[in-house]
This record gives sequence, C-alpha cells and structure tokens, in this order.
Amino acid sequence: MAVPLTQLGRSGLRVSRLCLGTMNFGVHTEQADAFAIMDAALEAGINFFDTADVYGWKTGEGVTERLLGEYFALGGGRRERVVLATKAFGKMGNGPLTDWPNTNLLSALHIRRACDASLQRMKTDYIDLYQMHHVDRNTPWDEIWEAYEVLRQQGKILYAGSSNFAAWHIVQGQETARRRNFMGLVSEQSKYSLLQREIEMEVGPACEAYGIGVIPWSPLASGALAGIMGNQEGLRRHEPWSEKVKEKHGDQLTRWESLCQELGEEPGNVALAWTLTRSFVTAPIIGPRTMEQLKGAIRSTEIDLSVETLEKIDEIFPGFKTAPEQYAW
Repeated sequence: MAVPLTQLGRSGLRVSRLCLGTMNFGVHTEQADAFAIMDAALEAGINFFDTADVYGWKTGEGVTERLLGEYFALGGGRRERVVLATKAFGKMGNGPLTDWPNTNLLSALHIRRACDASLQRMKTDYIDLYQMHHVDRNTPWDEIWEAYEVLRQQGKILYAGSSNFAAWHIVQGQETARRRNFMGLVSEQSKYSLLQREIEMEVGPACEAYGIGVIPWSPLASGALAGIMGNQEGLRRHEPWSEKVKEKHGDQLTRWESLCQELGEEPGNVALAWTLTRSFVTAPIIGPRTMEQLKGAIRSTEIDLSVETLEKIDEIFPGFKTAPEQYAW
C-alpha cells in the first residue's frame, strides 16, 4: 500500500502524508544506509523530504544537505520525484567567518547567501519549499518577503514555509504577504505530539484559517511515545533524558503502551496515526535511522483509529481547547 497524498496547505502541491526527515543522515545514519532509506521511501510513495542547512551539526558545513546532493547526483529521477524542503536561519559561518555577522538569521543578505549555498550543496537548481527555521524578530517582514520574492522570480524557490512560529508571527507574516500580493506561507513546522499539544490552542487554528499546512516535528516526542516504558530497541533508554520522561510521564506512557497493545500495534505507529487524524496536519516528519524504522512509520498510514480509541487517547493525553476558551472560561 502506497503512502497516500494530500495538498500542502492551500497550495496545489501534492505531498505524501509522511514527510521524510533527514536530520539523522550523515550523523547517526551512514551515507549508504541513508541512500537505501530514501530509495525505499520513494518506492513507498513518500515524495516529501525535509532537511536544513544546519543538519549535521558541524557549523557551516551543511553535512546532510551535501549527502542529499550526492543522492540526487545518482540520477534515476531521484531529484524530480522529491518535493524538497530545506531551511535557513541557523549560524552557517565557519573558518574565517565563524564569528562574522550576517551568517545567520533572516536578513535579505543571509537569505540570499543561504539559499545559494543550499542549492550548491544539494546539486539542484531549485528548492520546492524554502523554510524559515525560526522567527527573526529583528528583521521586518517586508525585507523577508522581498528576499523571498526575488528568489522566486529567479526560479530558485517555489514555496515559502516557516518553522517554530507562534500564531501571531504567522498572522503578521501572512498579512504582510497579502499587502504585497505574495502567496506567503504554505506550511509551518511545529513541535507537536501527544505529549506536547499546545499548538492546538492557537497555531493550529491560525494555520487552518490561512490555509497553511502543519508539518509536525518530533511527533514521537523524541521516542517517548514509541514504547519507552517497555524499553524497546532503538530508544534512548540509557540517557538521563529517558529517565526524566519516565519520571514525569510514566503513568501516562504505561497506559498508552497498554492501549497500543490492545490495538495490536506498535506505540510509535499509533502515535503517528493519531497526528494524521488532526485536521490541520499535512504530514508528520518521520526521522528513521534504520530501514526497520521506516517500515514501521509507513504502517501508521494504514492504522484506522476509531472514535472510541481517540477518546481513550484523549483521556491519557488531554489536549487543548482553542484560545481563548482554553484559559478564559
């Protein structure tokens, strides 16, 4: 069964309901394994790949983007089959530019340089979805959108997206874009999972109102929802992080894993399936380090959660009403 497609927000762009996150590639996943995972993802119908210039975590080197460039250079229609999303914002200066200004944030200067560098690293002449990795409160929206308009006119980018924005940032950006007769944002990447549902108050409704697709990152809460109480293979069970999660959410996670066991499904797959039931969600980002993890994530698109099951999930992980009802009355 192929992973189904949907529209990216209000755009005409069709993307898979799972987005392949590449943050582990070149860090925890070697190049050959990463290539095999990407090939398998394409064969399964996952056409939406997400990366960022800072991934690889070696300042200024763009490790993961370079790996993607090598992958696309293999040919075989790989680049043409991928809706390619990357991000700019983080510090990218190295060598003599390590502490030099204008090597991060969202000035027109950095946006231009960052885009050109990403294109070069990924061996492509355009980026499908160019995302702001974080909000830059010190750069005017008119400057940001002018820089994006120039890139679009040059054919270097097609769509604009944001990541880690508050609802009012999204509104501010969209209203400025409207005044400029520019399409503005078509997507927002937000941290969203059963353990972190805060965007249900404002970000989700704002995105839905503006036709912006939400792309949840960390939908498994860094692995906590994938069976951490049962110490399943591949989880960070030896890190202090996991002990803190167990201490804070142990009762919830135990109930969660019991429910998934009743359903006969792996907890991580059910957690992904749950995000797909949210009306504002386009595609959760999956970050498989192994082929087995990719296959498990694909299984999530086949899981049908009943109304009764969704109610049980809400009992374990209570969500939020929209604002201001959540806190006003």
